[in-house]
Amino acid sequence: MRRSTEPELELRQLRCLVTIVDSGSFTDAAIDLGISQAAVSRTLLGLERVLGVRLLHRTSRSVSPTTAGVQVIQRARHLLAEADALVRAATTGHTRLRIGHAWGSLGRHTAEFQRVWRERYPGVELLLVRHNSPTAGLAEGICDLAVVRTSAVDPRRYGHAVVGRERRYVALAADDPWARRRSVPLAEIRERVLAVDRRTGTTTVDLWPSGERPAVEYTADVDDWLDAIGTGRCVGVTPHATVTQYRRQGIVYRPVRDAAPVRVQALWNHHDPHPRTHAAVALLGEVYGVTDPPEGT
Repeated sequence: MRRSTEPELELRQLRCLVTIVDSGSFTDAAIDLGISQAAVSRTLLGLERVLGVRLLHRTSRSVSPTTAGVQVIQRARHLLAEADALVRAATTGHTRLRIGHAWGSLGRHTAEFQRVWRERYPGVELLLVRHNSPTAGLAEGICDLAVVRTSAVDPRRYGHAVVGRERRYVALAADDPWARRRSVPLAEIRERVLAVDRRTGTTTVDLWPSGERPAVEYTADVDDWLDAIGTGRCVGVTPHATVTQYRRQGIVYRPVRDAAPVRVQALWNHHDPHPRTHAAVALLGEVYGVTDPPEGT
């Protein structure tokens, strides 16, 4: 296939044209662009050659657009704005890290993680994004890295690492008789109706042996879950992060005495990770106190 020998339109030519008009002279345009006045003239002539029309009237004292120039300048401003927006969108990924979570963010470690991140990576803005999906917004493209507490991870699609573990708590209405206890055995909870968020919750009836499982009331999200528990008709089992992030009047939390802890995992897109992914995963493990090598990396 033969390559065209015709000159091609370049963004630098459009930027030169707009700068000449905005500054009012070739001399001032050269200063604004950081090039010589002769280079400004050559760039404008190159643009006029590509378009086949004269764009500016030039006198010893001023420049003004021709009829064709007015139309070209209008379109040039639009194209330059779009090009600048494209560059911002492409480079923001390196200057902003979005961490998704479905419920409790990082629990009691949230503030510490944010503080240390600002100290170590001041050039990368950290955003915590709540999204009610199994991957906390990662699959939907809402975040770059997700903190989840579910075991349903597709290792073919996502990179993942266990960054911490959290004790389980039972959530109760404040006037529930169990609220007077210091802790509650897991076996007793099966006697109650259990509120479960089947989409993003960490607790399922699989915590109990088959045949000894509690009745279930399904909820839509954490707020719905708390509302159901607040009525007293059911209880919930949840990681410690919920305890610190969702303190609500009328709800109390008590440790579950003999339940396995919940694994806190970081997820990221395996084939297109954010440049700061490994830094974020390392810091997550640090604030959670994980000393063993992360699992699944």
